Amino acid sequence: MIRFNRENLRKDHQLIWFTLDFLMLGLLILNLALIVFDFFYSFAGVQGLLSEYVPIVTDVYQPVHENFIFYDLIFVSIFLTEFCIRWVHAITVHTYSRWYFYPFIHWYDLVGCVPVGTLRFLRLLRIISIIYRLQKYKVIDITQTKAYGFFAFYYDAFMEELSDRIVVKILSGVQDEISRGSPLFDRIKHDILYPRRTMIADWLSERVAEATQESYMPNRGALRVYLEARVDTALQQNVELSRLRFLPVVGPTIQSTLEEAVGDIVATVIHQLLDDLASSRNHGFIEDVVNAFLPERTTGEGEEQGEDEANEALKNLINEILEEVKNQVHVKHWRGAL
Repeated sequence: MIRFNRENLRKDHQLIWFTLDFLMLGLLILNLALIVFDFFYSFAGVQGLLSEYVPIVTDVYQPVHENFIFYDLIFVSIFLTEFCIRWVHAITVHTYSRWYFYPFIHWYDLVGCVPVGTLRFLRLLRIISIIYRLQKYKVIDITQTKAYGFFAFYYDAFMEELSDRIVVKILSGVQDEISRGSPLFDRIKHDILYPRRTMIADWLSERVAEATQESYMPNRGALRVYLEARVDTALQQNVELSRLRFLPVVGPTIQSTLEEAVGDIVATVIHQLLDDLASSRNHGFIEDVVNAFLPERTTGEGEEQGEDEANEALKNLINEILEEVKNQVHVKHWRGAL
């Protein structure tokens, strides 16, 4: 059900134009209904049925059908008069920067006035434009109607399908360009990523620290027990170390001491490494990683080979990111509304 907001209609300074909109909306609907009826009436079979069952309709409408162009021109003259009035008003209030822009922007109003064949149905666009204008100024509310919901759903579905195909096509082209080593990859690397190495390193450093703190700190004790157990198992399976137990008197003691010392050293080193990653001390390490991916331009043969390897890794990284973006684009959100 269409809702009318009489308060906005009374308060708005464009009351006269809204009144004209409603008048033109009624005339357009009447005119299109007449066009559709006349189209079907032109068939002999329809005329025969009407003559047999409702002869009064034939008697009344037959003169209209024979002079349909004349009656349609009456509507056209009203539409053109309204168009000229709005054009003059647009010039007066400087709606557009040039006086002759109005007929080009509202071309469907003019073309729809041509009383020839299917051009008449362009008047439907005029109905849509009037309804849109009334909705824009909150004079009416059509968003709660079933018709609006129906068309809005399929419009969104169509636009999503269309935009998804376009985006995937563009991203696939970008991936091809990057894989072929086009100037696009060099521009991404040297003009976009390389000048932002510090920012990337700072961002990665913060993310690594946060991730390490969230996953490592709560499990610090369990991780130490696990590492010591793994080291003990590895040492017990070591042939050279197992021979120490055969030493007289001190053999078992030395073996046990070594196992405890090695286990403690390994656990301490790994804990220290994770502590560093969980703090701001990881910045230097992350910066070295970023610099390895985004090295400065080099000229040496060995350095060029290293840069090629870094470039290949960076290409793979960009392609994987684009592939994930394409996978996300393929998600059909409109289907969730079914």
